[in-house]
Amino acid sequence: MAATIIAFVLVFGIVVIAHELGHFLIAKLNGIRVVEFAIGMGPVVKAFTAGDTRYVLRLLPIGGACMFEGEDGVYSNDSQEKGEQAAPQGAFNDAKVWARIATVFAGPFFNIILAFLLSLIVVGFSGEVIPKIALLTEGYPAQEAGLKEGDLITKLNGQNVYLREEVIMGSYLNQGEPVTLEYERDGERYTVTLNPRYSEEDARYYIGFSIGEHIDCRGWNLIKYSACEVRYWLQTTVKSLIMLVQGKLSADDLSGPVGIAMTIDETIEEAKPYGVPTIVLTMINFAVLLSVNLGVMNLLPLPALDGGRLLFLLVEVVRGKPMPPEKEGMVHFAGFVALMILMVFVFYNDLTKIFS
Repeated sequence: MAATIIAFVLVFGIVVIAHELGHFLIAKLNGIRVVEFAIGMGPVVKAFTAGDTRYVLRLLPIGGACMFEGEDGVYSNDSQEKGEQAAPQGAFNDAKVWARIATVFAGPFFNIILAFLLSLIVVGFSGEVIPKIALLTEGYPAQEAGLKEGDLITKLNGQNVYLREEVIMGSYLNQGEPVTLEYERDGERYTVTLNPRYSEEDARYYIGFSIGEHIDCRGWNLIKYSACEVRYWLQTTVKSLIMLVQGKLSADDLSGPVGIAMTIDETIEEAKPYGVPTIVLTMINFAVLLSVNLGVMNLLPLPALDGGRLLFLLVEVVRGKPMPPEKEGMVHFAGFVALMILMVFVFYNDLTKIFS
């Protein structure tokens, strides 16, 4: 369990630091004062001040914050004179609107950058698995359509695919709709449409092949397939959110910090027989997934999230003037309360999964 706690703190900490560092660096570049740079939530464990920023480490490693001078109409104590809230130099709302947009967007964007950098490590050491057909199932649509072992799938329903997981995910989510495949054989490309066959035993549809060929990645291939990994997780995260809205996923499919910790524990146990290097690479790969998820989730146009703040800023671009900071602050505060309620629900949901 100690290994799980350490892995959780490291993985979550790296992802959160990258996010908040994005806000911090772009704010500094645009002359916006960062009042506090905090990692974690809850009681303060350690704090110090350097320059005009207070750096804080909090007890619970499940979040962070980058607080700007004058954001939502709130100013730091040292900026107030004679009880009046005077806008000091470096106030967030005094910066140009596109500088503020860049500052808010930088958090999620740095999560995507982190995911790419971590993917370079994973792909560099582990290589990649491309969607080349390894085995055909007798009597299933793929064989009947003339596909052969060694065919490389290049498109699935009109979208380019580069990884085995992209084809597997597309097949898994299929509900019986026709599947159009483009594949490459001997330098030539062909297109075929397949009608998946339902398996009563597994309660899902199958095309009828196993795919996957491992390749080593160096040079350009390392950059290409690392980007493909990030692309895959971006697409998977967005599709999952859409399925959640459509009701195809339930509340049981949501996980919070407790659920993530349990997943890390299970992953470590599965990787143990293969040694420490495999555990480390698996945790790095998990951090890729988590970083992409955090980046995408924060871009949702909801109050208290970066996406909600970006929405207000884009409205300002259209209107030509900002919303009153106090009113915007009230909206974000209401969103924050709703977010905390959701976190409590997810926390309870995680606990019921553990003890059920």
